[in-house]
Amino acid sequence: MNPSDAVSALVGSKLKIALLGLLVVGGAVGGAFALGILGVPSVAAVDNTFGDVTNETTEIETDLVVSNPNPVGVGLDGVSVNYTVSMNDIEMAQGGREGVRVGTGNSTLALETQLRNDGIPPWWVSHVRNGERTTLDIDATATSDRLGRGVDFSRSREIETDLLGAFNSDETRPVNADSPLASDPVLYVNETRGEWGSVSESETPIDMAFTVYNPNFEPYAVTEIGYDITMNGVEMGSGQTEEGYVIPSESTETIEFTTALQNRHLDDWWVTHLDEDVRGHQVTGLRIEFYAVIEFPGGEEATVPLDSLTYEETIETDIFGEGEDVRDGSDSSDDGSDSGDDGDETDDTSDGGDETDDGDGSTENETDDGSGDGTENETDDGDDDDGVLPL
Repeated sequence: MNPSDAVSALVGSKLKIALLGLLVVGGAVGGAFALGILGVPSVAAVDNTFGDVTNETTEIETDLVVSNPNPVGVGLDGVSVNYTVSMNDIEMAQGGREGVRVGTGNSTLALETQLRNDGIPPWWVSHVRNGERTTLDIDATATSDRLGRGVDFSRSREIETDLLGAFNSDETRPVNADSPLASDPVLYVNETRGEWGSVSESETPIDMAFTVYNPNFEPYAVTEIGYDITMNGVEMGSGQTEEGYVIPSESTETIEFTTALQNRHLDDWWVTHLDEDVRGHQVTGLRIEFYAVIEFPGGEEATVPLDSLTYEETIETDIFGEGEDVRDGSDSSDDGSDSGDDGDETDDTSDGGDETDDGDGSTENETDDGSGDGTENETDDGDDDDGVLPL
């Protein structure tokens, strides 16, 4: 045999052997993942923060930390991830990514979704109708065509506010006219009450009541009460009563009227709520100012600012629990409740079957559409993955 032919045959044989070896190793690794012999990458943490805010959109930045327990990196080109943020079942943002690749250990995947600010008014309506409570749901679905598996990951958080609670007061406050036509105080307000009215898509009414005492020997008439409402300086509503009240001498009268926030301004307010330069991140200053038009016994009228009744309240939220992670059991003792002011947080991870962890309040379900009966059911009553998502 020609020496060159022998060398070519030898080299060709080695290439075939090497290629066959790579195919065998690749098939073995793929089969090992499919059969669960090698560790399956999982989600170790999820962090959400607000990014750039414009007049039209609010960016939501998500860091998804994927933990790969294997000594080699994994390329999951067949995996797509869809991501949805809902508030009180109203979809606020949606995004996704295809072709996820992870190295060994922990890898961080950066995801971005856009929340449209014109979705804030419908959410606000649901928040007030629900007693100033919002359930934030973050749902992610990872689907692998190669493995025939779909994995769901859910995170929920309860958000509560109390905008009107401090308005309810039994504090007596004098009303001074600063007018030569009468001696101050002309009236006293002994009690103030406020509660949400029947919220519509266009406005959020506040039903108010002032208990007013007239200390004078003659009756006084309050012909009009006006109001101005601002949130972080954004004009939310203004108006005045449509009827007057007569307060008899040395007597008490309850003046009832309705103010209203115009919901069309809520997306403008939202931008200021997230702007750190206004009052701080996710901080709002609510302010309601009142005035009264008082008619004296001689028929003269005076417009009196009701400065002592000005209502100011600071609203702080932490919608995503920013800086808090969804971590596995080895990294956190989180039992599903959040110690912050905004309520409780729970996690749920599933991909179609029934695996329940009673130790930490999270649920994980897995379905395999490959070989066998296609369903794997497992129950673990101890501490497990605390919301870890297997890919």
